[in-house]
This record gives sequence, structure tokens and C-alpha cells, in this order.
Amino acid sequence: MRYQAKGIMKLGFLSSVLIIVLAGCQGGTKGQLTGVQGREKWYEATPYGMVYIPAGSFNMGPSDQDVPYAITAQSKTVTLPAYWMDNTEITNNEYRQFVYWVRDSLAHRLLGGEHLVSEGEYDEHINWKAKIKWDDEANQETLAELFLPETERFYRRKEIDTRKLNFEYYWIDLKSAAQKDYTAPPENSAGSLANRPQGRTDRSVYIKKDIINIYPDTLSWISDYAYAYHEPYTQMYFWHPAYDEYPVVGISWKQARAFCIWRTQFMNGYLAESGDSYGSDFRLPTEAEWEYAARGGLELSPYPWGGPYIRNSRGCFLGNFKPMRGSYQDDGGVYTVKVTSYWPNDYGLYCMAGNVAEWTSNAFDESAYSFTHDISTDYEYDAKESDSPTLKRKVIRGGSWKDVMYYLQTGTRTYEYQDTAKCYIGFRCVRSFLGRDKSDY
Repeated sequence: MRYQAKGIMKLGFLSSVLIIVLAGCQGGTKGQLTGVQGREKWYEATPYGMVYIPAGSFNMGPSDQDVPYAITAQSKTVTLPAYWMDNTEITNNEYRQFVYWVRDSLAHRLLGGEHLVSEGEYDEHINWKAKIKWDDEANQETLAELFLPETERFYRRKEIDTRKLNFEYYWIDLKSAAQKDYTAPPENSAGSLANRPQGRTDRSVYIKKDIINIYPDTLSWISDYAYAYHEPYTQMYFWHPAYDEYPVVGISWKQARAFCIWRTQFMNGYLAESGDSYGSDFRLPTEAEWEYAARGGLELSPYPWGGPYIRNSRGCFLGNFKPMRGSYQDDGGVYTVKVTSYWPNDYGLYCMAGNVAEWTSNAFDESAYSFTHDISTDYEYDAKESDSPTLKRKVIRGGSWKDVMYYLQTGTRTYEYQDTAKCYIGFRCVRSFLGRDKSDY
């Protein structure tokens, strides 16, 4: 075996020399198929705050009794490629970076001049190197548009008008672009591309645009519960430093999607300046990706830490939920807790059960497991404002601080409407791994 290995290494070395010689002599490749030379070697470093989830197969669905007999999840063998996942739920401080970016982008555009960089008549970019002088008297009149009018101020506090924090973003609807119109006449000489609405010339029909207010619904702490005193959380939870490492809540599904698109563009902007190639996009996990990661490699366990119990050997609760008959404090937190408050699962993921429920990218359908594919299982529907509430359901997973233990199980699925924001729902991002697995490196 040792001599065989040496022979393979020698053959590989000679092949490399041959390619170099062919590429460097009289006319480059000399007519040989060598591939495009000089391309950069790709190595994807672990994205900050994320962990690697290896490719694999698992039995998706309940690992225990279907207590409510909901029959919305059946056992299904699913295979997934490798991907990255945030090791914690997105925190208040991380989401605040998004809020500040939107606020500052609006300020730069209002100020103009050195705050914008023009590249042609229709291409205008923000100059992020220019400092925003919020206290400069010359800027205050221009920037006044971003603040609450004096008639709406409380004790004359000059505060940002969060209703102005609107984010404009785009994405490409690849699923629509991939659809074929099989009713087209077979004699059409343009081929299958002509069966698509844009033909061969214009793909703009698949470029989607949306504008959304990205500020969390801090009033959800009050509106979600009648006859409960949650005013301190409405006033302090998102902004006070005491809650920086707590999971962001009051985020709708559409806001979570906007955050993922912003995070992708924010990273790609840095990579473009440094001359590096882009990686894959940040996005919400599919329902299958979320469950596979939550299981942490434990195939039959109903909880991320194993099972079937929700306490450890010393009687301590292993997640933040509603224990017993409502003794919320028994697990260490009355409401949410810091995102790293409990031990991670075997993949290094914190709070995959409890704390806050988490948005996934998938639309909710009771029979989805019956018709989705068994590889990279996915079911999406981009509901319009005019659609019925049933079509606006999105899958949430993991259970929250206010849920009973059934909802903390890895196989339990439920839903919330995409245009609603709750004080018990947050999210985390994933990113597809480029390649087969880390052994490729």
C-alpha cells in the first residue's frame, strides 16, 4: 500500500508538471484540454458565528408520540448536503447592526455630496467612508426628516422615527425562471427557453423587489398577551445593553428574509473590495435543514440534547420553556435568556429547543411531507398581500419560552403567519457549503 501511495503521488506530480508545461509553451495549452488556468484556489473559511453541519441522511419527523394527534408530520428519510448554520439565534445586538445600517444609509442619501459616489448616470453608491455628523448644525435641518416631529416627541426627546427605517431589497425568483411551459408548440425553433415568459432576452421579470420596514415590533410584548404587565420589555428589550445577547424577537418572516439578503450584500460588498470571490448567500434554513441540525447527529432522540427527558441527571432543565403548570422560572428564565444559556448540541448549536421559536424558509402545509422530494426537501410559496391567510403560513420550529415541552421536540412542526411578529419568535441563518464536504479541503 505504501508503494502504491508513492506511485499515485508521483503520477499526480508528473500530471501537474505536464499541465504547467502545456500551459507555458508556444500558444499556452497547445490544443490540449487543460481547463482554464490561473483560477484562484477556493477555500471557504468558517463564517463568523457559524458551525459546520455535515452532509447526511436522517429520518425526518416525530421521534415520539404525536400527543395532539395533529398528523402534520410523518416519518420520511431525507438527505441533505453540507451547510453552515449560526450557532445561536440572531441577537438583539446583531439585528441592531442591520437597523443602524439602514438608518445610516438613509442619512447618507439625504446628505448627498461626499456621502455618495457616482459611477455613471444611473449608478450611485453610498460612500461609507464619509462620516455622518449628526450634531453638526449644517446637517440637522437635512437629517430632521429621520427624526420624530416635535408634535410626537415625549418630553422633547429627539429620537429616530422608526417608521422611516425602510429597506429596499431584491432577489431572483429562480423557481419561476426554471418553470417550463409544456403547452408551447413543438415546432418552436427557439427551444425550451422560449417557453419561459421572458424568452431569450429579458430576465428582469424574475428579479423581485420589496420595501419593508425592518424595525422590530416591540409592541408585540404587549399585544401578544392581554392582562399582563410587559411594558418594560416593550420599552427596553431591543435597545438596552442588558439584552444585547438575548435573541431578537418581534421579527416577521419577511423581516427575517430581508435581514438574510442584507447580510449577504454586506458580506459581498467587503469581498468585492478585497477582490475575493463571493460565497453562497445567507438565508433562512429549510424545515429539513433546521430539524437535521437540531438533532445534532442523534437519530432517534426527541430533543437536541438526546432524550427522552427534558432534565439532566441532577434534575436541571435543559432548555427555556414553560415547565410544569407554568413555573417559568424553574428553567432559569421567566422570559427569554441569553442565547448561550444552555449546553449546545453535538453540532455546537445553542438553544435549538426553547428560548424562542425560529422561522424557517418553508411554507406550512399539513401534507408537505407527502409530496416534497427526499433530497434537500423544500416547499416554498411567496405569498402575496392579497392571498388568503392559509397561504401566508410559514413553518416555525423549536418552541419558545412560553411553550410546553411538546413544542421543543425536534420533530414537532407548527406555523405562524409571514406578516405577523411575535415576542416569542426569532430566527437564525444558514449558508450552503460550496463543495461536497470539508474533506475536499
